[in-house]
Amino acid sequence: QEHLVESGGGLVQAGGSLRLSCTTSGRINSMGWFRQVPGKERELVAAIYMISGNTFHADTVKGRFTISGDAAKKTLFLQMNSLKPEDTAVYYCAACQSCMILTIRAQRYEYWGPGTQVTVSS
Repeated sequence: QEHLVESGGGLVQAGGSLRLSCTTSGRINSMGWFRQVPGKERELVAAIYMISGNTFHADTVKGRFTISGDAAKKTLFLQMNSLKPEDTAVYYCAACQSCMILTIRAQRYEYWGPGTQVTVSS
């Protein structure tokens, strides 16, 4: 059983930056960041496969957000720049322990953090 804990959320003005962190209890190779707003489905923001360094970023955040990870420190990051009000959501860290490649499907992720709120004011 893995435990994930996110941190770094908060309130920021449009155009500002935030850095989210996620710590895991064990070493996991396939991880991702998702976000969700009330009334909408959870959507993938970015994903990473730690061994290869392969990453995926959703079109809505490409060029503004960057996912990275430190496998040795069991920590996942999401650097968010040029934030927009539409980025407001609860952001979740997710881990797929059984995945051997980069994974973009939410259904494949076995473990989830409790989420951290990101609010971008206009």
